Amino acid sequence: MLHPQHTSGDEPGTVAGPITARQRAATTDSGRVSWQIAPGVTYTRWSQTDARGPIEAHLLTVDTRTPGVRIDYASKATVRRVAPVIDLIAPDHAVAGVNGDFYDIGHTGAPLGLGKDRQRGLLHGRQDGWNNAFYIDKQGKPGITDLPLHARIRHHPEIDVTNLNSPFVTPGGIGIYTKGWGKTAGYGVTQGQRKQVRYLSLLDGVVVGKGTKLKSDEPIPGTLLIGRGVGADQLKQFQKGDPLRVAFSLQDHPQMAISGNHFLVNDGIIRAVDDRELHPRTAVGVDDDTGEVLILVIDGRSSKSRGYTMVELANLMIDLGADEAINLDGGGSSTMVGKGRGGKTKVLNTPSDGFERRVSNALEVTYTKP
Repeated sequence: MLHPQHTSGDEPGTVAGPITARQRAATTDSGRVSWQIAPGVTYTRWSQTDARGPIEAHLLTVDTRTPGVRIDYASKATVRRVAPVIDLIAPDHAVAGVNGDFYDIGHTGAPLGLGKDRQRGLLHGRQDGWNNAFYIDKQGKPGITDLPLHARIRHHPEIDVTNLNSPFVTPGGIGIYTKGWGKTAGYGVTQGQRKQVRYLSLLDGVVVGKGTKLKSDEPIPGTLLIGRGVGADQLKQFQKGDPLRVAFSLQDHPQMAISGNHFLVNDGIIRAVDDRELHPRTAVGVDDDTGEVLILVIDGRSSKSRGYTMVELANLMIDLGADEAINLDGGGSSTMVGKGRGGKTKVLNTPSDGFERRVSNALEVTYTKP
């Protein structure tokens, strides 16, 4: 559940039949419609048919160089809360958005990877293992790369801090949990491990509590450190009253960032290898030549749209001009929201659940007239 390959729900996908290069090249497009959602933001929808069947595609093309256009991370007030995409992007009056990272569906609800909001800062992340991310750098340029979490306990470089507000603490590591996490999740964050587990509670840079039993559904007034195995042993040295502070950041300090699970395209080369399992898909890519951000949703699990394999998704991102692209959460999570031709914000694709799934975060596009 914590390492899905295609969707957060880990739903089995239809296995696609083999397809030759000639059959793939014989794809036909139809029904293309397009409109400007805002200056620098265009929505396009079209149908495709090949030997495997039909698909419905939805594309947001975002020119981040357009004055007033910004891309940001969106979520509820705490990391554990989930909501439909349309609700996640509403507080920022976003003109468009899609579902974001894979998440711990049915358990903590928290995203598996990293998330940084322009206003709220770094909200969650992992030292490694789930760091393939879309980001906007300090100069405002979009990109896709591996973004590791750098976290530490000050004056204790020997201690390995592995997680920030993550669904689980890496075995042998230490996780930081802040009030931004929401209420505690007990042994959910240790994947059920109860032995060799230890916590420290910090308030205003001082240890105010310690113990070996993790409680659920309690607020975090300051900072909570949770260790597993070696990490738990390293926390033993601290006593109530000890001064202790933590620090965390993402490499290169981007303005915003959100992760997915796999690179689809890296430096113009397809990295996806799975050409068998069909699912609804969500992806984000960057055209290095134009600076445009390409946000794509492929509908699936219906007679109108079969869904895509990972290889098909990567191929289409390259066809659209992406030099870099990553796969975001798919399946029933795949949702695109934006302003329709009449100016009303609505769901633009057809989510496979038949309704908007509640997800952990979103990638949003805002526009403010200069």
